[in-house]
Amino acid sequence: MDEIPYKILVVEDNEGDYILVEDYLREHFLRADLTHVTCFKEGKELLSEAHAAFDVLLLDLSLPDISKETLIKEAEAFSQTVPVIFLTGYTDLDFAVKSLSLGVSDYLVKDVITPLVLYKSIIYSLERFRFIKSLRDSEKRYIDLFHLSPAPMWVYDVSTPAFLNVNEAAPRHYGYSKEEFLSMRLSDLSPQEAPNLAETTLNHAMEDTPPIYQNTLIHVKKDKTIIYVEKRSNRIKFKGSQAEVVLATDITEKLLQLRAIEDQNNRLKEITWKQSHVVRAPVARLKGLVDLLKHANLTGSEQDKLLGHIMTSADEIDQVIRDIVNMSQTMGDNDRNKK
Repeated sequence: MDEIPYKILVVEDNEGDYILVEDYLREHFLRADLTHVTCFKEGKELLSEAHAAFDVLLLDLSLPDISKETLIKEAEAFSQTVPVIFLTGYTDLDFAVKSLSLGVSDYLVKDVITPLVLYKSIIYSLERFRFIKSLRDSEKRYIDLFHLSPAPMWVYDVSTPAFLNVNEAAPRHYGYSKEEFLSMRLSDLSPQEAPNLAETTLNHAMEDTPPIYQNTLIHVKKDKTIIYVEKRSNRIKFKGSQAEVVLATDITEKLLQLRAIEDQNNRLKEITWKQSHVVRAPVARLKGLVDLLKHANLTGSEQDKLLGHIMTSADEIDQVIRDIVNMSQTMGDNDRNKK
């Protein structure tokens, strides 16, 4: 006897068939909580109530208030939340195959059901349902990671190379709608003056390279804005096709900042060079001229000439200082404009 408690809903309009099913269930389920209704409408209402969650649904195919074709469509929806086992009084192999392909857990003919067959069918259906549910949950987690990523992501076919899927961030960042993306190819993101970038990426995808790949590309948005993108990709199988999933991080602002820092460093180097070389030359001359003026016996014209050289050196020092001040002010103005 199986001592695990189960809540089982039986939708069966024939009282005799229900009594037989109940007897079979009692032979193997010690703590089965059975609920019996005689029409589809009642069963659907019970399944829609949150507090009346069932572990398995035993559903008769010949009910008075619903056709067999409509019933199988309804059962397909039920199978998303509860294992569904069809009970029928006649054998219809084609219908059984169709119902199983739509998600129904099992198809049992009443005339050949035994307590053990019914028990095994329920247990197998429960295990199969739990396994499929875990796969769905796992798939949903990965889909959420893809679609909810703040950075643009897409999947493209390496042989075409057409976009197969894009996440929500890609249309938002590039300006294209999702429908436009899915009608485009990878090369459509490359500017016209650099069409070889997409080809380079495609050639990588076709080669026997490490599965995780990273490089930097130039992309163009729908409004013709040029951006720099750090691309990380991984080869996958997607709907039977050889594909790559790509994470595209916009690093345009980062590169601009790096270039600004590099430009600032170059200016600082230039200022340092002026301070250490350009300033020292007129200062050294000035010191020599002053020393000469102090110790040499000069005539009036010679002294005037020497003073002229001193003034020239002083003017040179003044101009160099002005240049350094102007360069410093330019750096400060650039920093303020960036902020």
